[in-house]
Amino acid sequence: MDPDFLNIFTQPSTLDRFLTEDVITKGEKRKLIKPTSSNNRKLEELKLFLTEWINRTLKEEHIVVKSLEEDLYDGLVLHHLLENLGSLKLDVDKIALTEKKQRQKLSVILEAVAKCLQLEESQLKWSVESILAKDLLSTLHLLVAIAKHFEPTLALPPNVQVETITIETTSRGLKTSNGVENITENKENIEAQSKDDAFDELFNCAPDKLDAVKKALLQFVDQNVGKLGLNVRDIESQFSDGVILLLLIGQLEGYFLNLRNFFLTPASTMEMLHNINLALELLAEGGLLNFHVNSEDIVNGDMKAIMRVLYCLYSKYRTKEA
Repeated sequence: MDPDFLNIFTQPSTLDRFLTEDVITKGEKRKLIKPTSSNNRKLEELKLFLTEWINRTLKEEHIVVKSLEEDLYDGLVLHHLLENLGSLKLDVDKIALTEKKQRQKLSVILEAVAKCLQLEESQLKWSVESILAKDLLSTLHLLVAIAKHFEPTLALPPNVQVETITIETTSRGLKTSNGVENITENKENIEAQSKDDAFDELFNCAPDKLDAVKKALLQFVDQNVGKLGLNVRDIESQFSDGVILLLLIGQLEGYFLNLRNFFLTPASTMEMLHNINLALELLAEGGLLNFHVNSEDIVNGDMKAIMRVLYCLYSKYRTKEA
């Protein structure tokens, strides 16, 4: 048997729930934080931060939270928090004493949260059952989502991740798998997103400057791939197959690109996607790309996506070219 499965039950309360109740139904998966994360300093920092944030928000209502797992599972604190942050009036009693009433209350609350955050069911990292079961991982995901939506300027501790174990019931018994899950965003990704927002602003609010930026990027590309006898004049069409992008990376980063590793004259969308994905991998490995790029956007000639990728190289090498 997987030793991690045994280690997950080091706390009697957890073990009792799994042995005496049908916590996991057949075919269901349950993800839990492994006990090895109990000494995770960043996790404890996040728990303390969220606890103090809730207590500060609900101070005038004389509500004091001491434990995120023990004090939020019945929906009372969540109810007050949503009403306070979002001025939401939930059609449910403030106090629910029985498990049935608590489940009904949580259902109304979590439905309101999903509606406010505009999340589909498949995007939710929590459920009525997991919150009711005092699941810390689900509770943290829920609170972080609420905080980011209603107080976007709140400085949540970044880079919080935990080791997890996923338990699933199968016809052969319990199956487990290990993993690592992010609870708050990586600081570098947040900074990269700020760079993305600059391009959003350029396209949406300053279209008059768009041509100037595009011209600067094209000149930069042309200066470097021109050494290979190539001439670049159009962003949307000439970068969609990934060839010029790969050659540009090779020129700037000093890569020797074996012709067997990419398609010099791609004849299909799949071959174009292969080239783009290879280029993005090279940029990521070189530390130049720290945000997500949809390779299909580049194949489809999305100018904003292409310009963002080109800017990664431009911002590093423009001083050298100057």
